[in-house]
Amino acid sequence: MGKKPRLKTILTLTLNPTIDVSSSVESVFPEHKLRCGPVRNEPGGGGINVSRAIRKLGGDSMAVHFCGGPTGDILRTLLDAEGVTHDPITIAGLTRQSVTILETTTGQQYRFVFPGPTFSETEWRTALVHIVEKPTLPDFIVASGSLPPGVPNEFYGQLAKVIGKRDVRMILDTSGSCLRAALEAGVFLVKPSLRELRNFVGSDLEHEGDQERAAMQIVEKGGAEVVVVSLGAAGVLFTSKAGCERMRSPTVPVRSKVGAGDSMVAGITLGLARDYSLRDAIRLGIAAGAAAVMNPGTELCRREDAERLFQQIA
Repeated sequence: MGKKPRLKTILTLTLNPTIDVSSSVESVFPEHKLRCGPVRNEPGGGGINVSRAIRKLGGDSMAVHFCGGPTGDILRTLLDAEGVTHDPITIAGLTRQSVTILETTTGQQYRFVFPGPTFSETEWRTALVHIVEKPTLPDFIVASGSLPPGVPNEFYGQLAKVIGKRDVRMILDTSGSCLRAALEAGVFLVKPSLRELRNFVGSDLEHEGDQERAAMQIVEKGGAEVVVVSLGAAGVLFTSKAGCERMRSPTVPVRSKVGAGDSMVAGITLGLARDYSLRDAIRLGIAAGAAAVMNPGTELCRREDAERLFQQIA
């Protein structure tokens, strides 16, 4: 019998993790104490959520993240409780918290996202050294989420340049000037939303052809080998040198949109690590994202939902 193919490895990086605090209240209005329902605390931040979703989908990854102070200790405890393999780097500042409140009378969600601790130059440079000096580099590095104060916008671009020389594929999910700097360096796959793509090119991109040309331009200029534009309920537009294709998302009941993007990135990355074709990896990403919106609060995708939806996507 032949040897089984080596399972490709995944590392996620989160510079600005958070403890996601979620609860509910009957109505939101000013100048009064709002009595909330039960509180849920979960580890959060782009890369951490990708690692959590990968685990929920039956895969594994290494979540490299920064943490500091008592809230950093809580973050470690929450990750341990979920069985997420993680590699914390200690910083001086306190790990941030974010708050999501569901208004039960309207079904509206209110999300309060704080900036996070300010990094020293030594601290953010530690992330680059910490990854590059690992004895064995992963096959995929997922860089996801915002950068905390003190970290230059070029950080993801610097990381892309370093790992690009080491045959590591970088998957990027960020926005704004951080996205622009990283695409100048070049990554393997980038997942902007349609809004982020519009901001990137400075155009409304009202027509499908405009969207496709904008995504293809990123590929042709070497910014990314693959561009996956998330279109919400409409699914995704994905572009590579082979061309452009749209894939619709299955219709599901929407309970919360928190974590859908991270679940999509998790599905795509896990599919690629399992040697799925690009199209099937994106199918898994769409299925995981759709599975996430079916769950309340900040809960991510469930494996059984994602696998069922994967079969439904043409």
